[in-house]
Amino acid sequence: EGLLNYEKAIEIDPENNLLQYEYAKLLTRTKKYNVAKLLFEKLIVLDSLNPNFHYEHGLVLEKQSDSMALKSFEKTFDLDTSHQKAIFKIAKHHIKKRKFELAHSLIEKGLESYENNLELISLKAQAYYFQEYYTHSVVWFNKLLDLGESSEFIHEKLSLSYAQNSDYEDAIFHRQEALKYNPFNADAIFVIGSYYERLSKFEKAEEYFKKSLLLKDVSLSNEYLRLGRILNRQKKYEEAIKAFQKAVKEDPSDIMSQFFLIRTKDEYYADLDTKISLYESFISKYKDSPFVTFSEERLKELKQEKFLEQD
Repeated sequence: EGLLNYEKAIEIDPENNLLQYEYAKLLTRTKKYNVAKLLFEKLIVLDSLNPNFHYEHGLVLEKQSDSMALKSFEKTFDLDTSHQKAIFKIAKHHIKKRKFELAHSLIEKGLESYENNLELISLKAQAYYFQEYYTHSVVWFNKLLDLGESSEFIHEKLSLSYAQNSDYEDAIFHRQEALKYNPFNADAIFVIGSYYERLSKFEKAEEYFKKSLLLKDVSLSNEYLRLGRILNRQKKYEEAIKAFQKAVKEDPSDIMSQFFLIRTKDEYYADLDTKISLYESFISKYKDSPFVTFSEERLKELKQEKFLEQD
């Protein structure tokens, strides 16, 4: 109905450029890209100095995956160096091409005229994140929170940035905030467990690893391996053995899980013959494993211990 009424209005007032501009924007919104493109090109001929005509033309080209869209956004910026939306489009392109200095320069230009532009602040935070300047990305993602902007994406990136700087308490806080948007994100829950592990809070790490495992339905070899190691650190050897056995069941080819299983049994079992048998079997089965050297040394110690007991 809107399109029909614009068409009737334009018939009555065909020289009204503003009317045609609004009509062309609605054509874009209703995915009539070819008609919208032609109308914006007509408007540009009539008034080549209007930056918004070039910008909207760029949006249509972008929808059509036409690389010339960038030229339209750049023309918009040439005509109006404070055009926020054009700055965003060009800066985003530079970030994708890893031309970070150009992106930062443009974003700063935009923020000079509108310092609280959430899109530009977000873009700046992401640019620093992709550059691996995590201290800077923390500052700019926090600016978004200060301005009342909150999302799973913001908290996730803040968490990752804090973690890269070994600020694990803050990393945990923001990952937990991100979970409020997606409470069944098993990967995020597992990551929180890994942060608790870094803080040597092994009971909390265990709690989160177990939560993650309950939610996952893919191969869990690595997750069970990590859980087993956390249980070992707490000397919960019986539980650790069960975790390593599950890791082996998930991926029988994972030598590391096999090795951790016998190491834990070594700690848990008292019987020397059982321990010796475990290491002999492992060495025989995995001759080329990087764990063989340790296993041989440990086997030697166990045999000496047995000899001394007999003596």
